[in-house]
Amino acid sequence: MTRVSLDEIQATTQQALVSHGASPEIASLVAHAVRVAEGNGNRICGLYYVESYCLQLASGRVDGVVEPIIHVDRPGTVRVDGRFGFAQSAFAAGLETALAAARNNGICAYSIEHSQTCTSLGYFTEQLAHAGMLAIGATNASAVVPPPGGSVPVLGTNPVAMAVPDGDGGVAFQFDFSTSAIALGKITMAAAAGESIPAGWAVDADGHATTNAKEALAGSILSAGGHKGYGFGLMAELLAGALTGSRLSSEVPPLKAAEGPPHDLGQFYIVIDPGAYDEGFLHRLEKLAEIIESQPNARLPGRNRAAPDAVEVDAGLWTMIKGFSGQ
Repeated sequence: MTRVSLDEIQATTQQALVSHGASPEIASLVAHAVRVAEGNGNRICGLYYVESYCLQLASGRVDGVVEPIIHVDRPGTVRVDGRFGFAQSAFAAGLETALAAARNNGICAYSIEHSQTCTSLGYFTEQLAHAGMLAIGATNASAVVPPPGGSVPVLGTNPVAMAVPDGDGGVAFQFDFSTSAIALGKITMAAAAGESIPAGWAVDADGHATTNAKEALAGSILSAGGHKGYGFGLMAELLAGALTGSRLSSEVPPLKAAEGPPHDLGQFYIVIDPGAYDEGFLHRLEKLAEIIESQPNARLPGRNRAAPDAVEVDAGLWTMIKGFSGQ
């Protein structure tokens, strides 16, 4: 492992993306998302994805210069066609429009359509919370989760996220997690490292429980909490895939492959302006925090989280990223 500053991670990632065909503006947005993921300890959504970003830019699988198109067909509905570009640039393109709609209507449905994988869903709900909005998000991914009682994957890890504003431009709390027992990337990383995985994460190709990461990759990942997690996965599937006109999980090609058709994924956000509802919202939010945090070792998720100045990065991975940037 090698220690690298977040500033250097962002700058090197941006240069790598530009070197492979992204515009400086779009590369900056994606690199910032990588920086935040690494700062949060979310390695699956950080530098781990930069190799595929660069290779897919070079092959044309993702468009690094395309301009998203914003549609406002109804006052409380904002849709952004990502046009097979990065989710970060599509989200940024429609953000102010969605915020204005939420302030005017009290609530806005904000969809990102036909984009690259967004990697960390919480990165986006957090931005909405910083703007004073209570945000709920959902997205989907390539199918790895079978239905209860079945053995053929039909859903992706299908994350859901929520971020709540604190009334002062910060985030009171937030969470972002897959509706599967674990994110696919954690199993992929375990397989690459020759490590086992905990029981309850996955089954092999024959539907038998396994702790072998390679067998899990050839099989399926289980839903978190059985049928309950599967229900939330279905919710994410309908919101992010069906409602946006993007791909269903069963139609999504492998996300990290260098070549192939675009991801064509969607994300769906419910953006709520707390000021349009009861004026005591922030008071009750703080009361909830006090009740929870009065218990030893208990806290609201993501509360008072601060990123470090530098993080530990796999030395081989960092050498590769620097190579992509021309260093």
